[in-house]
Amino acid sequence: MQLFFKEYGQGRAIILLHGLFGSSDNWHYIAMQLSERFHVFVLDQRNHGQSPHSDEMNYPVMAQDVEELMASRGLQTATLIGHSLGGKTAMQFALQFPSRVEQLIIEDMAPRAYPSVYENYMEILLALDLRQYETRQQMEEALASDIPDLTLRRFLLKNVGRDPEGKFFWKINLRGLADNAARLREPIASSAPFTGPSLFVRGGRSDYVRGEDEALIRRLFPSAKIETIGSAGHWVHSEAPEQFMRVILGFLG
Repeated sequence: MQLFFKEYGQGRAIILLHGLFGSSDNWHYIAMQLSERFHVFVLDQRNHGQSPHSDEMNYPVMAQDVEELMASRGLQTATLIGHSLGGKTAMQFALQFPSRVEQLIIEDMAPRAYPSVYENYMEILLALDLRQYETRQQMEEALASDIPDLTLRRFLLKNVGRDPEGKFFWKINLRGLADNAARLREPIASSAPFTGPSLFVRGGRSDYVRGEDEALIRRLFPSAKIETIGSAGHWVHSEAPEQFMRVILGFLG
């Protein structure tokens, strides 16, 4: 699995991992800010963006994807920053390859199992016949009744591209995501904790990291600091980018 990635800056290595339905593009502002001090790698996880598609998708194999990327770039260690799905990949990587992680930053995600939320969107998108549409606006309108939130519809439709003939196609592997949805909701578990420096940044308006999650976080990541950015929801780095940067730069030192 040779993941697509973008590379910025010089210095200590930082790897950024996006969430479900996302891509490396989601991190552009944060990557540019970090690149003033660090060597930043922004990855498309398997079945997302410009990375290869696969029928197999779970956190151990996605952690292995990151390890292979590091090996290909000659990186012995790196700091990992992951949001949502990418946060679980980063947690799994730290537990699976602890000696390769300098610092770990998790954005609005806990290591617990999550309820079924996004499977419904996957089925809605799979039912959308892209051949019927000539513009993105037409697709937005077609999805409006099932997905009323316009911002969410536009985010999901960022995963639509055009082929050389101008026809729309899904850049993500929707069927692969749907078939592996249950695996992506599973908890992160390990017989041994990751004892390195860890930071969990949660949004004050999000319920992804609850008070009762803190004990599990500290069991697997005993050195964890937990910070809350009150003005943000689940997408902390895009909803409150300046505050997010202050918190993570303070942690990175």
